[in-house]
Amino acid sequence: MSKTKRLTIVGAVLCAVAAVLPAAALASRPARAVRVLAISYASHDGLSRRAYLILPAWYGPKRHPPIPLVISPHGRGVGARTNIRRWGDLPALGGFAVINPEGQGRRLALFSWGDPGEIRDLARMPRIAEHAVPWLRIDPHRVYAFGGSMGGQETLLLVARFPRLLAGAAAFDAPTNMAARYRAFDHLRFGDGLQRLLRREIGGTPATNPAGYETRSPLDYAKKIAFAGVPLQIWWSTRDTTVSDQRHESGLLYREIKRLNPVAPVTQFVGAWAHTSEMQAHGYLPFALARFGLMPPRAAPPAQVDQDSPAGILT
Repeated sequence: MSKTKRLTIVGAVLCAVAAVLPAAALASRPARAVRVLAISYASHDGLSRRAYLILPAWYGPKRHPPIPLVISPHGRGVGARTNIRRWGDLPALGGFAVINPEGQGRRLALFSWGDPGEIRDLARMPRIAEHAVPWLRIDPHRVYAFGGSMGGQETLLLVARFPRLLAGAAAFDAPTNMAARYRAFDHLRFGDGLQRLLRREIGGTPATNPAGYETRSPLDYAKKIAFAGVPLQIWWSTRDTTVSDQRHESGLLYREIKRLNPVAPVTQFVGAWAHTSEMQAHGYLPFALARFGLMPPRAAPPAQVDQDSPAGILT
C-alpha cells in the first residue's frame, strides 16, 4: 500500500472518531435530577418579581401527581438564584418541589427583612406556582417553609401569620429581634451600611419607629407561634458570627414558645456551624426534611444528637 493511500485511510479514521466522540460524550453525560422553572409574579406592591420553582426532572405535563411544596425565602442580600444551590438534587430524591421567590420588601428587594407585604406574598406562593404552571398539582396538605438567616426570620413570621397554610417549617440561624439586630450591626463589617438599609426598609430606627421593628420580629409573635400548631424546627449555632447572639435570638424564641405552651410542636437544634451552613444539601438539610417525611428517614443528623435533651442539642 502506498504511503499516500495509508495517510488517506488514517485521515478518514480520525475524522470518523472525531465525529463520534461528541455524541458519545453527550450520551454518557448524566441526566439532571431536577429542573428549574422561572416564573413571574406581581408582588404586594405591584412590582414584577421572579420565583424559581425546583421540580424533580421526571415531573412534567405528562406525569404530575400531587406534590409537596417547600416555600424557601432567601437570606439577606442574596437572591433567589443563590438559594437554589442550597437544595442540590434533594427535590428529586424526596419527590417534592421548592419555590424560591425573589421577594420584595417595603422599599428593598434583597433586604425585605420580614415586611408584612412580603409575608403575604410568601403565603400566595402555592397559588402563584399553580397559576404559572398549569400542570403543577400541589398537595395542599403538604406545604412547608424552610429558610435561613433573613429567610428563617420570614419563615417564622409565615408560621405566625398563616399557620393554616403550613404542615411544617424549619428556620435556620434566624434573627428574631429586629431592634437588637439594628444595634448588633454596629459590630459587623459594613454594619453602618446595613443600618442605613434597615432604616430605609423599615422607616426609621428602633427609637423612632418601634412598631415597625416589632412587626418584623418573630419574638413579638412568640405566642402566636406557640399556639399555631405547626411543627417547627429552630436551628441555631453557638458560633454564628453573623447573627452573633443566637442564644438571645433563635434560642430565646424557642424558650419563650416552650414557656407559653410546653406542648408546642417545636424542636431546637443547636450546634457550632458557620452561619446557615447547616442548611445545605450536604449538611443537615436532608435530616430536617426527613423529619417532615420529605426525605427517606434518617436516624440522626450527620453530627451526634444528645438524645437525653428534649432540645435536640447537636454536639
